Amino acid sequence: MAENEYVPLFETRQVKGRILFRYIAASILLGICFIIMYRIRYFPVGGKAERWTWIGLFLSELWFSFYWLLTTVCRWNAVIRIPFIHRLSQRFGKELPGIDIFVCTADPLLEPPSMVVNTVLSMMAYDYPPEKLSVYLSDDGGSNLTFYAMLEAANFSKTWLPFCKKFKVEPMSPEAYFRTASEPLNVQEWPSVKILIDGRDTNAVDIEGNPLPTLVYLAREKRPQYHHHFKAGAMNALIRISSKISNGPIILNVDCDMYSNNSESIKYSLCVFMDEEKGDEFGYVQFPQSFDNLTKNDIYGCSFRVIQKLEVHGLDANGGPCFIGTGCFHRREALCGKKYEKNFRFDLKKLNNTKVNERASLLEETCKVLASCTFEHNTTWGKEMGLIYGFPAEDIVTGLSVQCRRWKSMFLDPERDGFLGVAPITLLQLLVQHKRWTEGHLQVFLSKYCPLLYGYKKIPLKLRLAYCAYNLWAANCLATLYYVVVPCLCLLKGITLFPKISSPWVLPFAYVAFSHHAYSLGEFLWCGGTFLGWCNDQRMWLFKRTTSYLFASFETILKLLGYSQLAFVITTKVADEDISKRYDQEMIEFGVASPMFDILATLAILNLLGSFGAIKKVTMHADKGFKVLDQFGLQILLCLVLVTINLPVYQALFFRMDKGKMPSSVTYKSIIFALLACTLAVY
Repeated sequence: MAENEYVPLFETRQVKGRILFRYIAASILLGICFIIMYRIRYFPVGGKAERWTWIGLFLSELWFSFYWLLTTVCRWNAVIRIPFIHRLSQRFGKELPGIDIFVCTADPLLEPPSMVVNTVLSMMAYDYPPEKLSVYLSDDGGSNLTFYAMLEAANFSKTWLPFCKKFKVEPMSPEAYFRTASEPLNVQEWPSVKILIDGRDTNAVDIEGNPLPTLVYLAREKRPQYHHHFKAGAMNALIRISSKISNGPIILNVDCDMYSNNSESIKYSLCVFMDEEKGDEFGYVQFPQSFDNLTKNDIYGCSFRVIQKLEVHGLDANGGPCFIGTGCFHRREALCGKKYEKNFRFDLKKLNNTKVNERASLLEETCKVLASCTFEHNTTWGKEMGLIYGFPAEDIVTGLSVQCRRWKSMFLDPERDGFLGVAPITLLQLLVQHKRWTEGHLQVFLSKYCPLLYGYKKIPLKLRLAYCAYNLWAANCLATLYYVVVPCLCLLKGITLFPKISSPWVLPFAYVAFSHHAYSLGEFLWCGGTFLGWCNDQRMWLFKRTTSYLFASFETILKLLGYSQLAFVITTKVADEDISKRYDQEMIEFGVASPMFDILATLAILNLLGSFGAIKKVTMHADKGFKVLDQFGLQILLCLVLVTINLPVYQALFFRMDKGKMPSSVTYKSIIFALLACTLAVY
């Protein structure tokens, strides 16, 4: 190889199976066209109820078709990225940039200090020069328990880090590794910055004499009259403080439950940032959000299996994935508001500035000013610099802003997961979490940051449409609820909404439903899932659309009207022993009363009653049974499918005796609501 010949640090490859995907997508589109033709051609002329139910179903199908097109466009040119870390080491040796790692926590009860400490220690144990590694913890709970746990972690790191290097330990979280082989303060009236390990100090060494990474604890000032902007505010304070202490040109941010599972993740990201030909184009590198506590069949569908293995790679081909809030490596300049300039070259080796002359105590006092609640007043922080304020999904709008400043992003999915976190282990935790996510996405779509408008002439059209596919998650609720409720009630009323089984028009409906779900199952299995896992994923898809998305839509509307304030809900990372045991047994956890469970139970009983009504019509009138099946076959099939999906709900309502069953109050209310709906539909 010639001396000056360029050898890339990463490679881009097309995702396998894209030709098959395109053929199936084209055939489904043809089937959708025939369905639309049927709806128009056979529009009912008699009966007001028939016409309005037909119109509603037609509009629902149009929405489903539009949303399917959005997701299909996202995946049309999916690619994967292959980094070559051996080339990185050969080319740069020890001339690698400084890395600042941000870990955020907010509540010592929901996010136990033991879990936070394990995450911090795993970040300190990267296979990377420790003198160029700085770890910052933001504790918005201002917990003394968390602070003293960090002090103990600083001492334990002197033994743990040499152990990790000597035995090549992975994962690097002590708790995860050994598993496999106080009240929160509401108001912090003082900022606390403590350099627990000063990487510049020659005495900061482990038990083998090797240097330790810098470790910093932050509890920023919080007062009732000043909005602290939740995680986004904590991240921005860390950006400012780290710029004074270590000023690493690359920033990694993780949630406090996302420990490092791959010691070479930093090097993977640097294969992108330090590539001589294309590296300067990238503002951030996003890793997948994976979990270490999933059951075999992923009872709550938390793995994002198909999204992360296929859909996100489609975004990568169209300009880059969105920023998902954790497991992301950022270029500091890009995160701080700098626009990408085509001819400007970034030398990451020279940008690193760890040689700060001030003493640690003086640095701590200086940084307290940067962590005060008034520092950002009349500045561009939260608007043009750092993470954007005003949205529950601050990560999504921040990533979009970076991309609209002409930076690209990349998705890296190494064979060994880079980070592992904690997935919800109760159904209510899952639904509340997705309510917050979808609410944030919808608020972005309805704001000035709407990708279609904000990204106009800044990012590719395909990427703007891809963002919309996620921004409009919540908007799926109405069409889904209509399809779950109305065909069932019309079945009891005797109103047909689909073609007869004997009609050729049944073919496009059957083909679209069968091919879409068969291909979905094939993808799920190809991505490493199981058949039962796919069934659980479909069930959760329905549960989220009829509850989380619905409540997210209402909350967004109330916020736009000024009746609701922005809130940040922390997902609990702890559970009692009984709940954990039922989770391991793959039993869906209900256990408490919730409006979301009222909706799920009512819809389940409604379709059960509709199925009983259909069976009665077929069996009680033997001479007309085949005629009923021919006329209402698809509606009956839809009800039976929904009943099958809701089998765990029926078990929780009527058969389970453990503490995870559906509360009696929910059972009574759902029966009353379902019977009332059926009565009104019939009469």
